[in-house]
Parts: sequence; C-alpha cells; structure tokens
Amino acid sequence: MYKAPRGTSDILPQEQAYWKYVEEKAASLCQLYGYQPLSTPIFEDSQLFTRTVAEGTDIVDKEMYTFTDKGGQKLALKAEGTAPVCRAYLEHGLFNLPQPVRLYYFGPAFRYERPQTGRHRQHHQLGFEALGSADPAIDAEIIEMAQRFFLSLGLSGFSIQLNSIGCKLCQPKYVEELKRYYSGYVTRLCLDCKARLIRNPLRLLDCKKSSCQKIAETAPKITNYLCPECQAHFQSVQEYLELLDIPFQLNHRLVRGLDYYSRTVFEIEPQEKEAQSTLGGGGRYDNLIEALGGKATPAVGFAAGIERLVLNLKSQNLAIPPLPAPIVFIAYLGREAKMEAVKLSSQLRKASIAAIQATGDKSLKAQLRQANVLGIGYTIIIGKSEVESRTVILRDMGSGEQRSMPQTEVVTTLKQNQPLG
Repeated sequence: MYKAPRGTSDILPQEQAYWKYVEEKAASLCQLYGYQPLSTPIFEDSQLFTRTVAEGTDIVDKEMYTFTDKGGQKLALKAEGTAPVCRAYLEHGLFNLPQPVRLYYFGPAFRYERPQTGRHRQHHQLGFEALGSADPAIDAEIIEMAQRFFLSLGLSGFSIQLNSIGCKLCQPKYVEELKRYYSGYVTRLCLDCKARLIRNPLRLLDCKKSSCQKIAETAPKITNYLCPECQAHFQSVQEYLELLDIPFQLNHRLVRGLDYYSRTVFEIEPQEKEAQSTLGGGGRYDNLIEALGGKATPAVGFAAGIERLVLNLKSQNLAIPPLPAPIVFIAYLGREAKMEAVKLSSQLRKASIAAIQATGDKSLKAQLRQANVLGIGYTIIIGKSEVESRTVILRDMGSGEQRSMPQTEVVTTLKQNQPLG
C-alpha cells in the first residue's frame, strides 16, 4: 500500500478551509498595500540557491533536493521563496518599473530535514517582497503587514523580535569579534556550532541547543558594531514602528536562517516559545540581487509557513469559515426520475446553484441520509408521480418540512432561499 513520502502530507478536504482562509487573508492584505501576485517554477537552476543561500549552510549542504535533468542541467526543487522572486525580477526587467516593486506569492518549498510538528520536507510558504528601495519606511511597512496579517487571522499572543545584522562594511568586524568570543567555548559547543564557528559564525547565535544558547546570552551584540549608516537605518526603522504603534522587542541574537540577509531582520514568535515555534519572519536582503548578476538593489520581505499557521489556528481553537457547501441534493426513485434528476442538476448548476446528484440505485432513505452527512440544506425528491406532473418535492433538511412545486419554480425558490411550509 502506497503512502505519502516521509515529511509530506495530503491536504484533505476537511483541512482545505484553513488553507483557503490563510491564503485569502494574505492576498487581501497584500492587495490593500499594492502588492501584486507572482508565481515562480517549482524547480530552479541549483546555483540560484547555492549562490544566494550560500554554501556552508544546512540548506545547501544537507537539505536541498537536487537532480540533473536529461539535458545535463543541475536543478533543485525550490528551497525557499525569495531567491526565485529576485531571479524573476531580473529576468523580466522588473527593475525598469517604478520602484519599489511590490510582489507576493504562495507555493511549496522543499528541504530534506527531520520531519517534526510544523516542519515538513515539502511545506508551503506565503511571502511578500518589496524590491528596489532602501527606505527604512519600507522595512516598517513589511513588519506592519506581517503584524496585520497575523491579527487578521485571529491569532494572538505573539511578539515581534527585531534586530539589525549590519552590512558588508560593518558585519565582518563583528564576525571577527564573535569568533574571538566563541573560541573560548569551543569544547562546550555542539558539533554543528563547532562547524559554524569556522564556516558561518553568525549562525552560532541561532543554535537551538540549550548549552549553546547559554553561551550566546553573553555574546557580543552586533548593534554595538554597526556602521553609522546601519545604525541610522535601524534607528529609523524603530521610529517608524513606534509611529505606527507596533510593539517590538530588540533581540541581539536574532540572525535568521538564510545568509543573504543584511541590516533589518525580524521574526514573529508565539508566547509559548518552543523549538521551531517561529510563525514567520523576514528582513532586508540588499545584496541578493547583485549576487545574481544584477545591479545593487535594496530589498526587504517576509515569509511564513502555511502548515505552521494552520497548527496555530487549531491550537487557539479559532473558528474558521467553512468552505461553501452545495445548496441542494437531488434524490430520485426509478430510471425515469433519474433522467429528470440529471437534467435538473445541469439546469441548477447553469443557474449557479451548487448541486449534488445522487448516484446508483440507493433507497430514498439512504439518499436522504447521504444528504444529511454532506450537510446540505435542501433535498429535491423526484419520483414517478413527479415525473408525470413535472413537479418536484423540495425538502428542508433542517426542519424536515417539504412541499411540492413545479420544476420551473425550483431555481427561483432556491435563489431566494424561501422558507418552506
């Protein structure tokens, strides 16, 4: 018996209401702020990720799904959403449009990692990106959008963690200081952090192991090493957030999980902090487009995993609007009645009335039971006498009331949702 591959899951019909709810809230918010939808391929040239995420990170070294196609090109399933957006920005000349270009997306991402709650090998991301402006007001706009998105979902009890990780000018000085600090704790570091100390020191601050977190608590703060430009930018971001009445917490250990970030970084965390508990996050990536061969282009964005959002909606017991259900179920008795049912079903759907028609040769009792299980409000019943008189019986499944009416009145009655009796 075949099963979904480990780390993947089927999104069953009863789960789809959550997904539709999340995506509609995100799309509505993005349109309110002038962000346009963008879709990118499910696989890309593998170098798109190795050049932007950077070799030496877990994503590139351990987690990417790569393959060589029949033409000999090395491709990778989409590992994250931002690099493909930047590739599309360059490829299609979006830099010629008025800047910043505001975009949003939904789509799957793939990473080979140990599956756990809220983290899958195939997961789904939503994100919004503003490309082409260095204005700190855009940073604040993205953070405001993230906050409003979570509030629109009904989620509560989350905090905005904020930091700056500097730029190409000031970050190297801080990294050297960080290496000097951690060199005194080498024997106490986990195996991954020992490798990070050599290859990717900033990621030392993000380790989830309790022993490494204690060391990080007293590590040098990058905000003490920012150059004047980065310091001014970070101060402006905070001023805009205060102007917008958006609460935030400064977190000097926040570095994010991807290496293309610079200056502003932020994460949205729930009150109950657990491993892998981050609801979403983002920041600036002013060097990413240049790394792909374009001109230096400032940009900032945000992303969240839909699976993790759905988990939090469920844990907070939030009422989610159900998916639209069919209005009417059509039951029949006999072959001639079935022919009328087929024809009437088509007429109702042409009139934009969602209808389900019974199938097979079930008893009327079984057909009514099926309508109840499906949660359908009305059932149309057609038997031999109804065929002869060109009528139907319309039954209210909630009250049990029913009445006979001409077939010609069915569409009007259902559209007006007239009570029976």
